[in-house]
Amino acid sequence: MDSTEPKASGASQAQQAAAWELSTQFSPTQFGPGADGRQAPPSPFDVCHVGVVLRVVLGVQLVVALGVAFASLSPVDWLHRWAQSTVLTLPASLLWLVVACALRKPLTRASDAVQWGVAMVLGAVCGGLGQLQASWLDLALSGLPFVWGWPQVPPMLTGGAIAAVGLSWLKHRARSELPAHASARLAELQARIRPHFLFNTLNTAIALVQIDPQRAEAVLEDLAELFRQALSSPTMRTTLRSEIDLAQRYLSIEQLRFGERVTVRWELDEEAGRAEVPALILQPLVENAVRHGIEVSPQGGWIVVRTKAQSGRVVLTVSNSVPAETPTVSSAGHGIALRNVRQRLKLMHDVEAEFEAGLQGGGDTRQPPVYVVRMVVPLPRKETAQ
Repeated sequence: MDSTEPKASGASQAQQAAAWELSTQFSPTQFGPGADGRQAPPSPFDVCHVGVVLRVVLGVQLVVALGVAFASLSPVDWLHRWAQSTVLTLPASLLWLVVACALRKPLTRASDAVQWGVAMVLGAVCGGLGQLQASWLDLALSGLPFVWGWPQVPPMLTGGAIAAVGLSWLKHRARSELPAHASARLAELQARIRPHFLFNTLNTAIALVQIDPQRAEAVLEDLAELFRQALSSPTMRTTLRSEIDLAQRYLSIEQLRFGERVTVRWELDEEAGRAEVPALILQPLVENAVRHGIEVSPQGGWIVVRTKAQSGRVVLTVSNSVPAETPTVSSAGHGIALRNVRQRLKLMHDVEAEFEAGLQGGGDTRQPPVYVVRMVVPLPRKETAQ
């Protein structure tokens, strides 16, 4: 566990949740793929997620249920036929997903024609194997003779067709890293970095040039790194360790501005730094903590950032004090930054990601409320050395 304490110190008070949720304007500008060759959007064959597996399996079972309903004489007969069909379709669906996941890297580099061809052929093979399995069960349990030929053709054709539909959905899902409606809603916010933050930082650096040139240089380096990240591709993936480094640069600049009005504490688990997250996911959270927990309070406040790896997942929390004064209408936000973070996490990690934010505590005057943002993402497995 790594815990660092800055020089500054501050106080804590209470505030309404609505004021804290003002959207950040320090977010990535949409210039398309990064010019420095950073990671592209997810592969359509990235099917090794629980959410994708559930959707594919349930989708196939729904299609099968509708298909067998046409030949059913009653609801009981329909359930019986559906159960029999599941013996064929469920193993075939899971086999397709396992093989697609194993071939993810070479298929991602292949052309579209190869991707479609492999997906459909694989679907046909899985459908044929499923039919062979069902025929073997009929032979073992009922003594029905095994017939080669036409009985294998319909399952193979159906498997190829369902695979094509599934790949079409997976490609659409991969292209939806930044949905069009979200991009339109956030276009203005993503087109610029908050001007007053830039001006304040430059003024701080100018003031330090005469009295502490090395510190002024460090401030400008931190500012340059923040701009570089903000202007990079919004589809880029990165590690939580890199996001923490960026947030530390941002808060180090703000600590120069607020001095003893702010206290920042980092409680970091080194193992948690391996987690993959969307780029620029943490900085907006700490910026909101500064704007609505520190900047609006004459007494200042505190911010605590914690990471913890546990049970194959990483838990990140950003906590901050909130001032006692009721926020004005002009200072209240709309939660766009939080919705943006939640949406990007869902697109990247699907049902494996969790995100929640809100006031905690404050039931009595002795314990003022604290605003807490909690984020959970899966922890990648460590690759074993060959």
